[in-house]
Amino acid sequence: MSVQLNHTIVAARDRQASAEFLAGLLGLEVGPPFGPFIGVETANGVTLDYLESAEPITSQHYAFLVSEEEFDAIMGRIEAAGITYFADPFHRESGRINRNDGGRGAYFADPNGHNMEIITRPYGSGG
Repeated sequence: MSVQLNHTIVAARDRQASAEFLAGLLGLEVGPPFGPFIGVETANGVTLDYLESAEPITSQHYAFLVSEEEFDAIMGRIEAAGITYFADPFHRESGRINRNDGGRGAYFADPNGHNMEIITRPYGSGG
C-alpha cells in the first residue's frame, strides 16, 4: 500500500459547531461522534477529526482542492455568511481571491482561528 493521509485532528473549542462550520461551507457532511471526535470526511477519504480542547488553540492551515463549480458555491456560502476572505495566507488582501497557477484560491479563518484555504489548482501545477 502506498502512503496516504487518513485523518488529522483539528483542535476546537466546540467540536460540533466547528465541524458544522466547515462541512456547511464545503458542502460536506458531519459524521457521527466517534469517541472524543466528530469528523468531516473529504472526497478523497481524508477525515478532519474535531476534538474539543480547553487549552489555547494554535492556528493550523488546511487547504482543500475543489472544482471550479465547487469554488463558486463555497464562495457564495462564504459571502452569504459574511465571512471575511483573503487572497493571501497572511490575510492582508481582504475581499479578494488569488489566481495562482491559472486557478482560483481564497483563505478564511474558522471559528478557532485555523487558516482554511480553497483552491481550484494545486500550487506549482502551472497554468
